[in-house]
Amino acid sequence: MQALLEFSPLLAFMAAYYLRDLYFATGVLMVAMLALLAVDYLLTRRIPRMHLLSTILVLVFGAATLILRNAQFIQWKPTIFMWIVAVAFLLSGLAGREPLAQRFLRSAAGEQELPRALWLRLNTLWVVFYALAGLANILVARTLSERTWVNFKVIGLTAATLVFVVLQALWLARRAEAAVASAAPKP
Repeated sequence: MQALLEFSPLLAFMAAYYLRDLYFATGVLMVAMLALLAVDYLLTRRIPRMHLLSTILVLVFGAATLILRNAQFIQWKPTIFMWIVAVAFLLSGLAGREPLAQRFLRSAAGEQELPRALWLRLNTLWVVFYALAGLANILVARTLSERTWVNFKVIGLTAATLVFVVLQALWLARRAEAAVASAAPKP
């Protein structure tokens, strides 16, 4: 249910794009992001930072898109968001008690404590992933058709992120199992 809620603004954006155009879809996305924040608050009495950041960027870049009638602003929004997230992961690995990757993927490791070096390596992969995804977004927006970019933004980036997270969780779970097996007493 939570995943559907989180992806609903993207789905609304895509549906609105195919119904009318990018400008209409941008307005729908702006309203959908505000609605997501309201639902977040009603359900949990808090607003996740990622949703808040994304909403602020959508409102700023969306307003610029609509006021200036220039699609490039909304096309840059995913890149700016991903690069901000990449920097957040980078800084968490350099200065944080635990890197963001550890906070997000701790449950995949189960009860097993894993070395900080492993978490830092995973965290670095997140930095690289988000930096490259942001670059891919802007390359697609600048070199391919608007329709291709909309499909890439909604389907391609979402699928790439999902695959990336699942692969990391599976790898981490295997590492945790191996650590448990090596720590077990030998008969």
